[in-house]
Amino acid sequence: MTSRQTEQLHTDARGLDLRPGEEVLQLLAAGQSAAAEAVQSAIPDIARGAKAAAQTIRDGGRLIYAAAGSSGLMALADALELPGTYGIDRQQVVVLLAGGMDALQDIRGGPEDDADAAIAAVTTIQPSSKDCLISLTASGHTPYPIAAAQTARSAGARTVGLANNAGAALFDHVDVSICLPTPPEVIAGSTRMGAGTAQKIALNMLSTLMAMELGHVHDGMMVNVIADNEKLRGRARGIVMAAAGVDETRAIQALEASHGAVKPAILIAAGASPQQAETLLTTHNGMLRPALAELG
Repeated sequence: MTSRQTEQLHTDARGLDLRPGEEVLQLLAAGQSAAAEAVQSAIPDIARGAKAAAQTIRDGGRLIYAAAGSSGLMALADALELPGTYGIDRQQVVVLLAGGMDALQDIRGGPEDDADAAIAAVTTIQPSSKDCLISLTASGHTPYPIAAAQTARSAGARTVGLANNAGAALFDHVDVSICLPTPPEVIAGSTRMGAGTAQKIALNMLSTLMAMELGHVHDGMMVNVIADNEKLRGRARGIVMAAAGVDETRAIQALEASHGAVKPAILIAAGASPQQAETLLTTHNGMLRPALAELG
């Protein structure tokens, strides 16, 4: 077997197909837990990546994800949820997948080797120093995400790379290297499992900390949520009630006055006028806590 950790044979793999189903599932579950634990060692680098991403959003730049195969699905899941969860402008989130969006219905192996396609995709969106490209590859040697990172970096963009093997080639072409040293997969090379789990966890952590850096989280509540269904409208009311210490009626009135925007609604519920709420948030770069402190 290869020396790459993601391709090595698991120590309990021999005779795996002869074991009872429940025993196999126990091994698979343990593999997922081990993959999750592997993220711990990358926390300092994930924090660096979050700061780069937050600065990008502050600058009005774009968060660009580039990946292939299962890593592309992890990237897409993270990217698609940022606008609704944290109110990130949809125009500031871009996803580049090897094989294009057709890969969402038919993931093929060939496109991940197409470095030229990655170069073309990144060149087309014209990255600049305001942007940040996050490149993902389990092996760390996949041509598409590496070429995407090289092209974005040469254009002056910030670059972050996630891979599951130490010494990944990707790390030579990014500003922030995030190594997620997951153990060998129970099914050798099936990186949609442990490696994919670790990547999803790392992306969850990175984008959540990014949102906190931007002031979109207050006391564990998503205060920049886009409330576009009944469940989220109810959540928005609850957030305003908790953050401002008001009843439901006052929260509803404040949300109406802010046209559904949660941060200004909290300030309005706490006693600010709509204009004063917007001024406070602008003064404090969208950070709710210092805005509340000044109001109080």
